[in-house]
This record gives sequence, C-alpha cells and structure tokens, in this order.
Amino acid sequence: MQFFQILSHILQGPLGLQGPLTEYITHSLSKSTISEPYNTFDGPGFPACNNILRVFRPSTIDEMQAIVKDAVGKGQSIRASGNGHMWYDTMCSDDPNTIIIKTDAVNGISDFHLQDGMGSVVVEAGVTFPQIAEWLHARGASLGYTLVNWNITIAGAMAMGAHRSSLREDSQVSSAALAFDIINGNGDLVHLEKDQTNDTWLAATTSLGLLGVIARVKLGVLADFKVYADQIILDEDDVLNGDIYAQISPYVTANYWWWPGQRKFHLRTYGVVPITHSGNAFQSTFSVTNTEAALALRLLNSGQNSSLPNFVTERVFFRLWSAPNFHDKRTNLPLFSWPVHGYAYDVLIGGLYPNLKPEWDYGLRAKTLEFAVPVTQANALLKRVRELFDQAAADGRAVTSTYRSGINIKFGKPFDSFLGQTTERMGIRTADWSKGAIMFDFPSFLPTTGDHHRYNEEWYGTLAKTLIDEFPVRPHWTKNTREIFRQAVKNLDQDSLQRFAQVREQFDPKKTFKSIVGEIIGVV
Repeated sequence: MQFFQILSHILQGPLGLQGPLTEYITHSLSKSTISEPYNTFDGPGFPACNNILRVFRPSTIDEMQAIVKDAVGKGQSIRASGNGHMWYDTMCSDDPNTIIIKTDAVNGISDFHLQDGMGSVVVEAGVTFPQIAEWLHARGASLGYTLVNWNITIAGAMAMGAHRSSLREDSQVSSAALAFDIINGNGDLVHLEKDQTNDTWLAATTSLGLLGVIARVKLGVLADFKVYADQIILDEDDVLNGDIYAQISPYVTANYWWWPGQRKFHLRTYGVVPITHSGNAFQSTFSVTNTEAALALRLLNSGQNSSLPNFVTERVFFRLWSAPNFHDKRTNLPLFSWPVHGYAYDVLIGGLYPNLKPEWDYGLRAKTLEFAVPVTQANALLKRVRELFDQAAADGRAVTSTYRSGINIKFGKPFDSFLGQTTERMGIRTADWSKGAIMFDFPSFLPTTGDHHRYNEEWYGTLAKTLIDEFPVRPHWTKNTREIFRQAVKNLDQDSLQRFAQVREQFDPKKTFKSIVGEIIGVV
C-alpha cells in the first residue's frame, strides 16, 4: 500500500498530473480486481450487487465521463450508485466485470433562480435531499412535495421513479425535473429538456440508470413555506370500507400506516400554514437510541419462531407511533401532541435527530415489498390482504406487522413516464389509473438470529403472488426481489417497455449500464 500512497502524493503534487483523471487513475491502481459484493444501505451481508470489480468515487462530472470511457473501452459493465438505497441484489447484472461509480462526492449546486414564488436550481449527481433542502432554505426556497427519504440522492430517486405520497400534488421526484445531463454509453454528456410528448424524456424520468449516469438535474423549486402534520387513528373498517380517495386526496400529502394485528390505521395528513406560523418541528422515522434498539431487537427476535410476540411488539409500536415522531429542531426536545408545525422539508421528511443513528445501524433491518395498484382498486386490494392475514391466523400461523411504523400505505398522482408506477399507460391488464395509484409498502423485521427467516416466511411469498395474479400490480424498482419482478412483468405495458428499450439502445448500444431488473423486464 505504501507504493500507492507515494504514487497518489506524486500525482496530486505540483509536478504530478492535474485534472479529472488524477483521482480516477489513483483509485484504479489502488483497488483490488477481486470480485466482491457492493452493499445496500443496510451494509455488509446485504448486497445490491453480488459481484463487482471495483468502486470509483469521482468528485467531478469530467472524472465520471473519463471512468465511463475507460470502462467501455475495456468491455466492463457500469452502474451508478448514490447511497445504495436498495433492499435486494437487483442493482447490477450478474456480470462480475462490473464497476460502480459512486456519485456522492459529485455534489455541486448551482444556477439558482427564484422569482414570484417559483424558480429552478441545478444539482449534480450526488446531491442528497437534506443537502439541497438546507441549501434552498438558506435562500428562501423549497423543493415542494417531490421528496423522499433523507438518505437518497436526487438523481438516484429520479432514476428509480421514487415518490412521496399525494393524490393532489405531483409527488414523483422526477416530476420536478426540468432538464437532465446524462453520461451515455460512449461517455458523452447528453442534454435533455423537459418534453412530456417525447419518448426520450418519458424514458429518462424513470430510467433505472439504464440510459447512463445522471450527471446533472435542473429542478423546479418553490418559495419556502411551512406545513402542519396531523395524525388520527381510524378503525380498520373505516378504511377498508370507506372512501379512500376522499380521505387522502384533499391534502397536499397524506398516507396511512396499517396495524393489522390491532385492526387500526393511522392517517397522517399534511397541509400548508402561513410562513409566519410558529413551530420548528423536525421529523425522524428512523432515529433510535442504543437502549431503544436493544429492546426492539429482543422483542422482535423473540417472534422469529412464535406468533404471539409479534403481536405484542406491534402493540408497543402502535402506541409509540401514535405520538408525534417529531422533535423541535432548535431544542431537540420531543413534541408530544398533534398537530405539529414547521418548515416544509423538516416536517415532510426531516432526517436523523442529533447524535442518533438510524435503526439499521443497530441490526434493525427489514425485508420489504412494494406494489402500486390503481387507487380505484384500493379497497379491494386492502380487503384481499386482510383475507390473507385472516387465513394465516386460521391456519394457526398468524402474521402481523413487525415494523416500527406499521405497513406504509402511500399514494401517487398520475405522472407519465414509461416505467413509472403512476403512469396511466397500461398493457393487457386494463384498469383505471386516472385517479392515481395506491402503493402497498410492507416492510417486516429480518431476524438477526437462527436462519434469519421471518415467522411463517412462506406466507410472504403467497401474499406477493396473490396480489400480482389478482391485481394489475406494478413493482417498486428497488423494493422487490428478482422473483417478484419475474412474476410481475406480465402486468407491465409492453408498448412502454419496447419504446423504453428503443431509447436505451440509442443511449447505450453496447448495454454497458445493464441491470438484473432491466434484463428481467426485457429492456436490456
């Protein structure tokens, strides 16, 4: 290693090489060529890619282009990655001759404009949501409602088609995109301007990273604003047999958390308040203390081979989640009653509380699945899931939620992109997507003991297959297994897949940016 340290010093010194290739060359020489996994945000033991050749961490767009050109010349596969917001080994192909371009250090923000409450800003590939949110807040601006979790890059969220929860406002992150700069399969920078009638744009807005590396995005922004968050408890019957669209659509963003063992829902709603309204609420879904993590692990692991502890744990989590998961941002003291108020990003997303770690750093990890179904079929979907819960109980193997916030039920206003979950395009499984989509997001605790299987593990496979076969399910691109993608591809619009594949061929004719998902759905 001493040789590489000396070489790095020479390359970066006054007599050495200067420019975008310096860091790339240094990393190229110092990285092993032995294949190894590339992990999800959950860390070692949770691969997003099972075998990769090496990881590069450039700091400029020029460096990213240089890496792409070199890899293409060597016949290597490439995947871009921000923070590894994945759950399963579906990010890459199974080609061990794959390199990862980790984009987090390419994180410039520029070209900000704001006039009459609306404007734009340009972000580079590795910019995360909290980074841009803080930057904009300091300048009196906000991202609005096109938000997702704090540990995701904006480019990554757009590539995967990520979304918040709203039937009233545009909430798919890529709906805020006004322009893209994408590094294609030749290493060239391709500029795209928003055009919802253009196939290239419809492919780029949910690209799965298959067109290339998203190097820059021009985003639409709004003047900063404040919101409230409120939460009530509903009986299960009020949702399963209620008017779900009427319960969700009036709000700028809203979602349910389902607690099937309690036969209850939490309904979380958000709305705008005057910018002068008092309050500095800051949300955290994932922050835990050492003590909380240790207790949760003990409770959850006790339910690996027995049903009853899982229902006890769910009851504890339900009670905890009934209180606000918010602190005052200035004092870091917890807030105890609803509603809470604060600046938009802090309330809608937030992040981690000071000096605390996320739950997965303590071994509190999950398996998950997420499906989108037309909101016109929301009641039928939830009733069918309830039947499957009831059948498990009748069989003496009762299952319930084992996640700290229950089962997350989200919603999406229609947004047109070839591979988006809320597009109104449909294949042979016809349905009315015009009112938007319901997203059934079901994380469940992954035991840290024994064989790591969940209680009644087989039931989860039955749930997935049943919903895919009986509903026009569209899978979330980072929250499902390979097998689920294989089952669900029959529900996707073949015309959209073909047109996406044609755009991908123009950007990447050598299939440099291939992935397992792209291969399964037939676009690579």
